[in-house]
Amino acid sequence: MIHRLYKEQQLNCDIETAWNFFSAANNLSVITPPEMKFTVLTKLKNDEIFEGMIIDYTVSPLFNIPMKWQTEITHVDFQKSFTDFQQKGPYRLWNHFHEFIPTDDGVLIKDTVDYELPLGFLGDIAHQLFVKKKLENIFDFRHEVLEVMFNNHKKAS
Repeated sequence: MIHRLYKEQQLNCDIETAWNFFSAANNLSVITPPEMKFTVLTKLKNDEIFEGMIIDYTVSPLFNIPMKWQTEITHVDFQKSFTDFQQKGPYRLWNHFHEFIPTDDGVLIKDTVDYELPLGFLGDIAHQLFVKKKLENIFDFRHEVLEVMFNNHKKAS
């Protein structure tokens, strides 16, 4: 079964700042919970995102077990949106669409992730038992980090 995670957040910055931060693969580790040990393996000469860009990572989503993950940037609309699509990794489907919308208060960022777990009904059970909550926690962590970085909020203890 294909699931959808949708999040949005207002950032107090200009579109260039938001775009430069989110389109830089190396910044993913900054907004991912440390216990996931998210590491970008691809050596990037610069952080300019482009269609066809392949990025390799390791991540430990469960039980501290490292997994390889590879995404391809399948769509780029400069300073408006981009999509990363899992080529290899823990999901049967992972398609993450990032949107950037200038507002009077800065930039509204929107994330739409369509994902499916492997293993059919066993994957659906795993989704209900822990995967959905884990993804929510990852995006909650990300929200908190971005509030501190862009909106001058103090980190919650």
